[in-house]
Amino acid sequence: MKKYILLLLLLPILAVAQTPEERGLEIAIEADKRDLGFSDSSSQLVMVLKNARGDMSVRKMLSKTLEVEGDGDKGLTIFNEPADVKGTAFLSFTHIQEADDQWLYLPALKRVKRISSKNKSGPFMGSEFAFEDLSSREVEKYTYLYIKDEQVDGEDAFVMEIRPTYKYSGYTRSIVWMSKEKYQPIKVEYYDRKNALLKTMRAMGFKKFLGKYWRAGEMLMVNHQTKKETHLTFSNYQFKSGLTLRDFDKNSLKRSR
Repeated sequence: MKKYILLLLLLPILAVAQTPEERGLEIAIEADKRDLGFSDSSSQLVMVLKNARGDMSVRKMLSKTLEVEGDGDKGLTIFNEPADVKGTAFLSFTHIQEADDQWLYLPALKRVKRISSKNKSGPFMGSEFAFEDLSSREVEKYTYLYIKDEQVDGEDAFVMEIRPTYKYSGYTRSIVWMSKEKYQPIKVEYYDRKNALLKTMRAMGFKKFLGKYWRAGEMLMVNHQTKKETHLTFSNYQFKSGLTLRDFDKNSLKRSR
């Protein structure tokens, strides 16, 4: 009789038990849900490139994002400094199911270059961020596996394995530490097509905007294979400033200043 009483007590727990895959998907959906409704945003960026010898170069950019209902976000990045890259602009349309659309405007050539889906694992403007790293993360484009809870720099996080389901990704998988407070990635390890550790990204200096939206103040991407680093600093975040689809069409690349 005692055995049956114990089973009855456990039934409510068993009914809500989740597989690691279900738990990972639940975390990803919650992270996506918490970031809905920002409409549009923009920020100033400083990018510092550091090679294996320690030599550094600095670039300054403006980044804009438009939230799109029923599809992935649109993003536009415009380079303002130094002079040799001034006017260069990168436009990205993230899609939920289809391959993302991405274009690069090169002012020296005065033309817009479409980025092939096969080339999105390549480096973005010589940085350690790949073109695919700059697309918004749509839940449906990955599979998820919850691994454990763990602290990163004293912050509680969910640890998940994420695998891309789309073709031509440069990664077999990534290990993501998702902040339990912010539901934003605070550390990501990227594994290449040979399943070797390629890069680690750390996000720091988060601030909350509009009482809801967490954004990083800094990101550091370290390439363990080349020993190169890219450090991004974000400032002057603005939200709901009235950006429209016209600000993110291909003609906007040539208008970018």
